Amino acid sequence: MGKRVALVLAGCGVFDGSEIHEASAALVHLSRGGAEVKIFAPNIEQRDVVNHLKGSPAEEKRNVLVESARLARGNIQDLAELKASEFDAVIFPGGFGVAKNLCSWAVDGKNCTVNEHVNSTLQAFHSAKKPIGLCCIAPVLAAKVFPGCEVTVGQDKNVDGRFPDSETASAIAELGCKHICKNVNESHVDKANKIVTTCAFMCKAPLHEIFDGIGTMVQEVLKLA
Repeated sequence: MGKRVALVLAGCGVFDGSEIHEASAALVHLSRGGAEVKIFAPNIEQRDVVNHLKGSPAEEKRNVLVESARLARGNIQDLAELKASEFDAVIFPGGFGVAKNLCSWAVDGKNCTVNEHVNSTLQAFHSAKKPIGLCCIAPVLAAKVFPGCEVTVGQDKNVDGRFPDSETASAIAELGCKHICKNVNESHVDKANKIVTTCAFMCKAPLHEIFDGIGTMVQEVLKLA
């Protein structure tokens, strides 16, 4: 029997929800790994809505669960219904929705608050010693909830202009966590906490390299499950 994995989304679209390519890559690699996947998202209003064509704010309101349902092809549940006892692992794709809807990192940085259902989900899997996979900006969730853990968001310097958000690594360190520098096609495994992270679109890289990096994260999560 394949591993049972929960995938948590934050909306639909890089600037105000889950990054679509990251969510799709995770689902493809989970499918290839024989996992049984169920998708969840919090039933809350988005912090903001962005016109992805113009890159500017839109004067409308959207719901995170409703928007995430686009990526889930309608087969999705409220995050409040997720029971860690029913799964072997949980994975969080990235996208600005993680930093806006799942927590307030986009506004408050290291002083952010984490959504109550996101926090309880992370705590439940961690307490049960079940693996947690996070990519792109999502590792900040672990950094905030589990002081002392090890994560990667890529590099801690803007190497060759490929890591424009490298200051995130410093903020993670200020939270008392250890940032591990990794390339885009790699992931880092914090064996003590069973947390697996990869930088994905935190690096300016070809899509296939991001896809491969997410693949290493999924593979490591399934190994730990």
